[in-house]
Amino acid sequence: MKRWLLLGLGAALALIIGVAVGAVGIAPGNVWQALGDASAPDAAIIRQLRVPRALLGFVVGGGLAVSGTVLQALIRNPLADPYLLGLSGGAALGAVVVIALGLGGAWTLPLAALVGALAALALVYRLSLVEGRRLDAHILLLAGVVVSAFTGAVVSALLVLSSAGQLRNAFLWMLGGLSGASWQALLVFLAYAVLPLLVLGWNARGFDLLALGDETARHLGTDPERLKRIAYVATGLLTAASVAACGMIGFVGLVVPHALRRMWGPLHARLLPAAFLAGGAFLVLADALARSVAPPLELPVGVVTALIGVPLFAVLLRRTIA
Repeated sequence: MKRWLLLGLGAALALIIGVAVGAVGIAPGNVWQALGDASAPDAAIIRQLRVPRALLGFVVGGGLAVSGTVLQALIRNPLADPYLLGLSGGAALGAVVVIALGLGGAWTLPLAALVGALAALALVYRLSLVEGRRLDAHILLLAGVVVSAFTGAVVSALLVLSSAGQLRNAFLWMLGGLSGASWQALLVFLAYAVLPLLVLGWNARGFDLLALGDETARHLGTDPERLKRIAYVATGLLTAASVAACGMIGFVGLVVPHALRRMWGPLHARLLPAAFLAGGAFLVLADALARSVAPPLELPVGVVTALIGVPLFAVLLRRTIA
């Protein structure tokens, strides 16, 4: 109970910091005044820019962390995340295509990213099927790397062939960021993400059984192949929604689950909500840091998560080996 209280307080503190920090300095008292009074001098900045940005960062970070947690459980590999399995690359390809065609919009961009992620998901899944239409986890990881490399090459070709304005928009989007956050963007993300999150949470016990092996899980009443298909589609939807909303943001789905397994244990009924809270707090704090390092300039949040995530993951990995 104490751990949950600390995690909840940490998530709430991260949201407060995300709302309080920005390119325009606003005193803490004025921030609280703007939250409570729509006619306050800084209400427009707080209510229309910072609050939806903090909330979007929180749910996107939570979704990425949950996706990473599930993929690591299915493959039984702590290095699995949406990037390694090609989902992010497919989503990025779909989004860059609509940007290059000048068709990007609040609803078309997530839809294109969704189509790209599901296409990559289907390709990786098909390449990973072995005799008896069983899914081989080791081949799945290799297939994901291959598909990621392919989608990356296609995206690079599209960027080279695009005009300067389209190139800049796509490039900044791929670096990852929350600068385009709004209440509408938050609504669009939730429209795509709520159902996959509920599906993954509902199957938490099944992920526990998969850790015992496919045969054991089958004897205990779980169809492992069906569960894997459901989980891959759900994580694909989450990844597509996240990439479409904020671009390519790495290491959230890799570092957060890896760290929490050491503290929360392997049971997914506890691990999944903990990963959502911790992943959301991590991304909100990374975005606050991205905005405060060199104001009024803003670093891409994907760069910040990589700068934090790489050494943190190296430490966690070293402790695991030791």
